[in-house]
Amino acid sequence: MALSAQVALWFLPFLVPLCLYVAYTDLAQMRITNPTVIAMVVVFVVLGVFLFPFDAYLWQLAQLGIVLVVCMVLNAAGVMGAGDAKFLAAAAPFVALGDIRLLMALFAATLLAAYAVHRIAKLTPLRQMAPDWDSWNQKGQKFPMGFALGPTLAIYLALGAVYGS
Repeated sequence: MALSAQVALWFLPFLVPLCLYVAYTDLAQMRITNPTVIAMVVVFVVLGVFLFPFDAYLWQLAQLGIVLVVCMVLNAAGVMGAGDAKFLAAAAPFVALGDIRLLMALFAATLLAAYAVHRIAKLTPLRQMAPDWDSWNQKGQKFPMGFALGPTLAIYLALGAVYGS
């Protein structure tokens, strides 16, 4: 992995709770909150300046801007929700550019698992554990992508902590 194990270990305790909260709020309310994505950015801005050489730190921050612009266009085209776009932009600085292929494969697997778990829970008595969640009643193509996006970033950082360079 291109991500440093030391960097992943520093980010992990701050981001895992935020990633899990993103998954929960998207399941329960079909939204990813602004304070959560702002907290993610603050974690990177504060810790990243100490963990990366300055030029690498600036490039990681530039990834945030680039992903935000691309995701805003995709949101305007109706391809993704605004919360998903915000989360992807806030998560971008934590991802090493050399790990993009790994991250895409990890996201694909996590998305398939999240979709299966959500649909199974929706159609079984498990649904009664959280009967008021908004995600149960969505029509058409709406799916709480935060349920896959949050765990993807958390798993990526955990893998980085174990297998990072």
